[in-house]
Amino acid sequence: MRKKWLGLGLSLVLAAGIAGCGGNDNNNGNGGTTNGKSDGGTAAPSTETGQPVQLKYWTDDRHDQEYIKELINKFNETNDDNIQVELTVMSENYAQSVDIAFSSNQAPDVLRLKSANTSGFVKKGYLEPIDEYLTDDLKAKFGSLLIDDVNRFDGKVYSLANTGLTMRLVYNKDLFAKAGIENPPKSLQEMVDDAKKITEVGKAEGIYGFALNFKNPKQAFDRSVREILSLSGYQGLGFDLKTGQFDFEPYSQVIEYFKQMYKDGSILPGAEALDIDPLRAQFAAGKIGMYLSFSTEPGVYMDQFPTEINWGGALAPTLDGQIKGTSEIVSAGTWLGISAQSANKEAAWKFMQYMHGDEVLKTYHEKGFGIAIVPSIVEQAKDPEINGMEGFLVGEHDSLWPASPNVTPEGSTYADAFFKYILTDEDLKAITEDLNTRYNAALSKAVEKGEVTVTLNPAFDPTKPQGE
Repeated sequence: MRKKWLGLGLSLVLAAGIAGCGGNDNNNGNGGTTNGKSDGGTAAPSTETGQPVQLKYWTDDRHDQEYIKELINKFNETNDDNIQVELTVMSENYAQSVDIAFSSNQAPDVLRLKSANTSGFVKKGYLEPIDEYLTDDLKAKFGSLLIDDVNRFDGKVYSLANTGLTMRLVYNKDLFAKAGIENPPKSLQEMVDDAKKITEVGKAEGIYGFALNFKNPKQAFDRSVREILSLSGYQGLGFDLKTGQFDFEPYSQVIEYFKQMYKDGSILPGAEALDIDPLRAQFAAGKIGMYLSFSTEPGVYMDQFPTEINWGGALAPTLDGQIKGTSEIVSAGTWLGISAQSANKEAAWKFMQYMHGDEVLKTYHEKGFGIAIVPSIVEQAKDPEINGMEGFLVGEHDSLWPASPNVTPEGSTYADAFFKYILTDEDLKAITEDLNTRYNAALSKAVEKGEVTVTLNPAFDPTKPQGE
């Protein structure tokens, strides 16, 4: 494993599955799978009744469920406090299911948290702060990874880190060689040129240089533009950390290159309606030269779309070929959280503490379920033995970035507006200015309502996002 990233200062964030977004679903007919001995009830403390303390743990992760089941079974069999954990894996509509559970006083005791849902859960009062449980050893182990608005809100800690997702350019080495390209592109102009070359030599066989899952423009851009911008020195979702305002001008520069590939005919036909799994299937079949995505891809090509092509992951290109920032490790900083409604918070913490043990976290990484970001685990864990993973491992150009505010503007989102521009010939400058106006108006309203806190950082350094 590459260790240099530790020098960047690990004050960050995430988690998700390298072994694939599309893990096996073993639905029990009501949207999830379960194991454990619980009947769903909340028992009184075992010290008083002699009966086991029953805990419910809900997650929407499917890729790691067999390993998590093993861990829970071991915990149930070996813990000295007579605690029994029941696992429920939600196949879909996780956040909605959590909302319903809390509104009907049937909430789980422990919840899977992700950067996308933690803030909402905290605001709704679903989560219990864990500060009182944090020993000096735990603070030393996880303290450098605590990030405001990710796992710490208003000074209170709700979650601890496990793994994160890196983002890379995924490319077909065989097609690059066929087109006479020696290395993956370092600049966006090189990416445009390479996509054109690959298309020229492969179009007769249905091969195109580039693709993205434009069926959902936000998913497509958030797995591509975000990475390009952070390496180029800009926050990847359009927020300027120095001014505390949205500024989509850097974003629009990236979009210009995407539009050029579309005009060149270098993008896989039908990409406008392409979802990520059909894209992966086409890549596995050797029909796509490159695309940008998360470190979930090695697991996908191991289990979901096995492939014989020679492929790899590389740092994304930047605006001008110069690395002026760091690649953002996303979805990091959170893993498990304790329900504020739980009648067994002490027991829930004991289970959470078990799950954050060294051996569990180390094995989680080595099995390829996520890339470890906890420094002490990074130091001792072996690299996952999954083809292609070597290109996604955390390196010297990866780091955690501060969280950006999540607001909902009136009108179209940045992703929909920029995707429309790719398909049409509208005025990009006007689109960008309109996005800035609407997003900053939404930001002002959110700040006034107390929904968002913005802290200006005029000295923000994109090469050291955590200021170390």
